[in-house]
Amino acid sequence: MEYLSFDPKSKKLTLEECAVPSPSEKEVLIKVSHSGICGTDLHILDGAFPCKDGPLILGHEFSGLVQAVGSAVTAFKVGQKVVADPNTGCNTCDFCHGGNYHFCRLGGIHNTIGIFRDGGWATHVLVPDSQVHLVPEGVKLPQAALVEPLSCLVHGWDILNPVHVGTRILIIGAGIIGSLWSCLLHLYGQRKTVTISEPQVKRRRLFENLDLGFKTVAPEDLKGSEFDLAIDCSGSGPAMQEALTLLGRGGRLCVFGVANPNTEVKFKPFEVYARELAIVGVNINPFTFPKALSLITAMTDTYLDYEKLGIGVYSLKQYQEALTALRNGDISKVVFKF
Repeated sequence: MEYLSFDPKSKKLTLEECAVPSPSEKEVLIKVSHSGICGTDLHILDGAFPCKDGPLILGHEFSGLVQAVGSAVTAFKVGQKVVADPNTGCNTCDFCHGGNYHFCRLGGIHNTIGIFRDGGWATHVLVPDSQVHLVPEGVKLPQAALVEPLSCLVHGWDILNPVHVGTRILIIGAGIIGSLWSCLLHLYGQRKTVTISEPQVKRRRLFENLDLGFKTVAPEDLKGSEFDLAIDCSGSGPAMQEALTLLGRGGRLCVFGVANPNTEVKFKPFEVYARELAIVGVNINPFTFPKALSLITAMTDTYLDYEKLGIGVYSLKQYQEALTALRNGDISKVVFKF
């Protein structure tokens, strides 16, 4: 098989080959069709986010076909279209038993496929059968590769609701996550009260291809505005700090984008008290994959068109070109196609 190997010590990616692995009794071997690059992956490549201490295959957003199953696997058959939830818990701690495996000290983000276990930047990947999900009828594999980020949005949506039509909403960042949040809001009826803040002109233009009717502005154009809800999709400390000053009474800031662990934000506690502001975090996707699969069925080509979303499709061999285009803001996201 062909794969990208990441060395956390040297921060280098190399294209390598090895034999295709065989699944153990409770594993599924997936022949990867599409695999995305996430903002978290960029942090890992920069050495700014924790990952496995040793050679690793990144990639926690992928879709594909079942190529082989272990002897004890009964729920999946060769040839089926599938996706994988990269996260799970230890299933023994209080958090896991309470339905909050994303707080698990051994599981959650601490054991993610593509971060601490080999992931989908490869032609093949092994996944425990308990983390594999069938792709619904009518959903194409390129769209299915977006299920993982959408599952995180679903978790955020569950936390934030109710969000009534007409709520004044600020989306910070017009990368792929900002675009997907915007599509979700549009799907649920938001129209004229959503504003997208993005410093890069290229990305503002890419976002406008979605034709959602939302207002796109540069951060400096937000002065004097007021919002009920701000959703940060950038991971930028200064952007979040500024967003807190733009919230009206009872306003909420949703910290969705993954920031550098060393990022700090300053705020005035008196303002939080006086305006009853709330800051909420969204940590991965506890048990939201089924909801995300239903959501992606509803969104399909209307919202998940790669060209409109600004997604660039590359072969694995083009990884350097792909990363350059992504970092330059020429595209909103990279998806490897096999």
